[in-house]
Amino acid sequence: MTATSNDLEALIVENSPMQQRVIADALKKRGVSRIRFAPDGSDAFEQMNAALPSFVVSSLYLPDMLATDLVQMMRGRVELVHVPFILVSSETKPQVIDAIRQAGACTFLPKPFSEAQLAAAMRSTISYLQAEESLALGAGIDLETLRVLIVDDSANSRRFLHHVLEQLGVEHFLEAADGREAARILGQDYVDLVITDYNMPDMNGKELIEHIRTQSWQSSVPILMVTGEIDADRLAEAKNAGVSAICEKPFDPPTIRVLIERALAG
Repeated sequence: MTATSNDLEALIVENSPMQQRVIADALKKRGVSRIRFAPDGSDAFEQMNAALPSFVVSSLYLPDMLATDLVQMMRGRVELVHVPFILVSSETKPQVIDAIRQAGACTFLPKPFSEAQLAAAMRSTISYLQAEESLALGAGIDLETLRVLIVDDSANSRRFLHHVLEQLGVEHFLEAADGREAARILGQDYVDLVITDYNMPDMNGKELIEHIRTQSWQSSVPILMVTGEIDADRLAEAKNAGVSAICEKPFDPPTIRVLIERALAG
């Protein structure tokens, strides 16, 4: 059954009553009528464990913790691993934003946000929650046997990607926590697609791409980079190294679906 806004229950994690009202009113305009509130991360986590929400909307700076900590707590519990998390924040520091990207936030909203931005966030959330249309692959590529290598030092990011790809019909996965481990796997196992982060220890995404294109027996494998990296020069280096496509974290399932289809089509 296709999910709609009317089917969803939101948990708003925000200490300010005024901000609670602003977010709740905006969600109600988008058709979300079932809304709960939590003033801090601890209360939110307790509520989530008692009754699972459809998705969480949270500010970054909570009275008892950062939203980053709350997301990590959620991703550490099997029941909460796949609950979408929408961050509402005016924060722009790359190191802060990247940390919550890596923790597993699904969507970002600026503070203040527009109706169009909220609508896009809701579309992304609904796409993540419902079964996506399977990948449309060209001749010679069988979805049932497609093998994908996910490379990311964040276990939460790997789980998120794994879940989205499963919704798209992918069944066979290999995983690596950094480029060095991925290079070892590629030396032994055949894969149809590599999805990698940029910023990783030991061997980063650009170095992995260079290794694949110049040293691996699978030098022509499509490579999709899914990353929170925003430095234009670094991303240009990744493109020059031979990445097939680059997708920004956080991403929505329809975007990743299109990019995978294009990458596999060559």
